[in-house]
Amino acid sequence: MTLLQDDATAAGDKIRCDACPVMCYIKPGARGACDRYANDAGALVRVDPHIILEQALENGDLVVPFGSGTLDWDGNILREPQTFVTAIGAGTTYPDYKPAPFIVASEIDGVDMVTVVTEGIFSYCGVKVKIDTDRHLGPECAAVRVDGEPVGHVTTGEYGSQMLSLGGVHHLTGGSKKEGRVTCDALLTLCNGGAVELTVDGGATVLVQAGRPPIVNGAIEERMRVGCGSATIGMFAKQWHDRVDEVVVVDDHITGVLSEHQAGKLLGIRDTGLKMKGRRSTPGRYFQVAEPGTGWGGTNVADPLQILGPFDPKVARPGLTLLMVSTTGEHAGYYVLDEALRPVEQSMPEDLRRSVSLIQENCEPALCTVLFMGGAGGSLRAGVTENPVRLTRSVKDALTIVTCGGAPTYVWPGGGITFMVDVSRVPPNGFGYVPTPALVAPIEFTLRMSDYEKLGGHMDQVRPLSEFRAPSEHRRQVPHRADNPWPLLADAAKALHR
Repeated sequence: MTLLQDDATAAGDKIRCDACPVMCYIKPGARGACDRYANDAGALVRVDPHIILEQALENGDLVVPFGSGTLDWDGNILREPQTFVTAIGAGTTYPDYKPAPFIVASEIDGVDMVTVVTEGIFSYCGVKVKIDTDRHLGPECAAVRVDGEPVGHVTTGEYGSQMLSLGGVHHLTGGSKKEGRVTCDALLTLCNGGAVELTVDGGATVLVQAGRPPIVNGAIEERMRVGCGSATIGMFAKQWHDRVDEVVVVDDHITGVLSEHQAGKLLGIRDTGLKMKGRRSTPGRYFQVAEPGTGWGGTNVADPLQILGPFDPKVARPGLTLLMVSTTGEHAGYYVLDEALRPVEQSMPEDLRRSVSLIQENCEPALCTVLFMGGAGGSLRAGVTENPVRLTRSVKDALTIVTCGGAPTYVWPGGGITFMVDVSRVPPNGFGYVPTPALVAPIEFTLRMSDYEKLGGHMDQVRPLSEFRAPSEHRRQVPHRADNPWPLLADAAKALHR
């Protein structure tokens, strides 16, 4: 627990916490509404430990350090790139006029660096959820609900994935108290790697958890589609040449027909007289062959023959063979035309079965991806510098690098500091909340010391990195993720070479 006596005022035996706008009165031995601050014998403490990332090299390989010794500071900036101070557990700048909780100095490759560390209170935040599935989850703009409360909406689908936009200030603060609370709870659970069941108006129920397969209407999704129907034809046309007369790849967006497709034409595949329902786009590519759904290829059909019209008797012939397959290979059927030119399902030949397996093999595993998105506002920026707009300009000019719990972020162009981060790359339980309601997210700003001074930074609050390498019960040292760039080295390199 981190001691934070300066962040509270006493009221009898209670302490009033001013770490967020709720301003809880906390009894001795109790926690505030956020479960992040507590009254420990009359002192306000931060319940969660402060997270420090450690990176060590041994024979060129990353190792997890067993422990860190105390390093005395002789007044010079420490030349130790293996430690990065994150904002997880650091505390906030509320009531906004205060400098960031920690402003840490280090020296990397001869460059004096500063990392400004704070937990931001984000009323303007949400998550973008990517769900790898070709199943229809619901119409665009449909409300997404948790416990009956609207927490977001379905947004534009992407190639092989359905997309949701959850949270945002209107759901957090613009609706009922219950809507705000449920939204905040759902966002916090998703950001900390938990599972949340979402229900789409007019659509499906889906269980979402970052890094895990989605569960749609109780069924686990195993794979995302290899491509649209047309792309699947292009990729696998050679697998079907001389093995089957016709192939239809069923897809909610673009259904492919081998004999009409340019890939089929170049391979010399003859017309079969097959007629498709839906709207023909270009040769071998059909739109709107069925309604969206959770059946074949993201359509609402359970029997793929529903999307076919009668075969042209001038072209088709009895015995003509037909393979119908979905874009994931999950559904597949083999048919032979009878004397009345009607497709009759038969056992699938082994060579065609192998081609369906090849489609499945080329499908990537279906996963859920959760990106936290927040706007770093004026109050948060004031904790970095007395002239907040200079920080924004510095970020835009790539002089200041933004990380979230040490994880890399994407900063949107345009005004303000609006960033996104993959929550699975943030250390565990890196996000918190305050019951205003709002999410609390770690954010770090790293830049050269000289640039920080030009920003009008709080130079009198700069502390050496050595203070954070000393053992402390209030801090937790965790290994740096090898797939994340090391924040200090990456920033130092940019600073040295610009």
